[in-house]
Amino acid sequence: MKAIRLKPGRERSLLRRHPWIFDSAVAKGGGDAGETVRVEAADGAFLAWAAFSPASKIRARAWTFEEGVRIEPAFFQQRVAEAVRMRARLDIPSDSCRLVHGESDGLPGFVVDRYGDTLVAQFLSAGAQRWKVALADALLQHTGLARLYERSDTSARSREGLQPEAGWLRGDGPTELAIQEHGWTLGLDIASGHKTGFYLDQRDSRRRFADWVRRLDLQRVLNCYCYTGGFTIAALAGGATEVVSIDSSGPALERARANVARNGFDASRAQFLDADVNASLRRFIAEGRTFDAIVLDPPKLAPTALHAERAARAYKDINRLALQLLVPGGVLFTYSCSGGIDPELFHKIVASAGADAGVDGYIAGRLGAAPDHPMTLAFPEGEYLKGLIVMRKSPNP
Repeated sequence: MKAIRLKPGRERSLLRRHPWIFDSAVAKGGGDAGETVRVEAADGAFLAWAAFSPASKIRARAWTFEEGVRIEPAFFQQRVAEAVRMRARLDIPSDSCRLVHGESDGLPGFVVDRYGDTLVAQFLSAGAQRWKVALADALLQHTGLARLYERSDTSARSREGLQPEAGWLRGDGPTELAIQEHGWTLGLDIASGHKTGFYLDQRDSRRRFADWVRRLDLQRVLNCYCYTGGFTIAALAGGATEVVSIDSSGPALERARANVARNGFDASRAQFLDADVNASLRRFIAEGRTFDAIVLDPPKLAPTALHAERAARAYKDINRLALQLLVPGGVLFTYSCSGGIDPELFHKIVASAGADAGVDGYIAGRLGAAPDHPMTLAFPEGEYLKGLIVMRKSPNP
C-alpha cells in the first residue's frame, strides 16, 4: 500500500478527525488519482486511510481513521447504508431528500439526492470517481431504486483533474420530474437544473417563509434569484397577493411559471422578470416601490475564503438595496451559500448593509440547510448555507 507522510505538526487536524489533507502538509509520498494511501504522521504513526488526489490542493481525503478497516466495496456498502438510515430517521415533509452529503457522511466528494424514485449522484473527488461502480451498487441496493443519473459536471471536478461526466448510470427514463414538498408540487430537470436539479437544502426555509407570509399577512413579496420559483410558491401558499420574481435565466423562469400553474395559483398574482437583480433593485428604489417581504438567495459568490472580500462587497450591496425596499415591519430572508463566508461574517455583512441603508432590524431567526444536508462536529465546513430573518424596525422619531 502506498503512503504519504506529513510534515511535523501537520497531523493535528487528522487527530481531530477532520478528513482533509492539503498539499502543503505533505512531506513525501503519493499515489495515483483516487488510490487509497496510508497517511502517516512525521514519526510514521498511522493517521488515516485516504483517497489521493495528485491534481488537487486537497491532496488527500480521509475515508477512515481506523487502521484495521479495509477500503473495499463492503466499506462503501456500509457507509451508504448508514447515510440512508440517518435520513430515514428524519421527519422530511417531501418525497425527495439528500441521501449522501459528502464528508459529513464519511464519503468525501460524493453527493446523492433522491427525487421520488430517481437518484442523482455527483462524483466530485478522485476517490469517489475511482469507486464509482461500488458506490452506485451500494446506492441501488440500500434504496431499492433502479434509476441513477450522474451529474458530475461541476467546477469541483476540474480542481480534481477530472473531466465532467453526466448521464444515466443505471436505468433510464425522462429527466423531467415532479416532486412533492409541503403539499406543493415542484417541477425540475435533473439533466439541466442547478446542482443535481433542485435546491433541496432550502426545503425548510421555504416552509418557514410561507408561515411568515401567512402569519404577518405579508401581501407584496419580492423573490430575488428565484430560479424555478420555490420561494415564489411558498409566498403564494402563504397568501401573498403580489409576488415579483427575478432571475437572469429564461428557462428557469419558464419552469417557475409552470410551478405556479401546477399548484393551482392565480397567474395574475405572480410576475416574473428576466433581469439582473442588482439593477432591478436600484430601479425599484428609483420608482418608489416597496415590499412587505423579500427573499435574497444569490448564487455562490465566495467558493473559498480567498474570494471572501470581493463576495462580501456584493452581498453587502444587494442587502443594502433590499433593506431600502423593505417597509417598516417587513421581513427579509437573506442567504449566503458561499463556503468562504461563515455565519459570523455574514451577520456582519448584513449589519453593515443596514448601516449604509440607514435601516435597523431585528434578527428574528437564523437559517441553514435542511437536516438531510448535515454538518458534523468534526467537519464544520458542512455548514455552507447560512441565512438570517431580519424584521425591519420602524424609524425612531
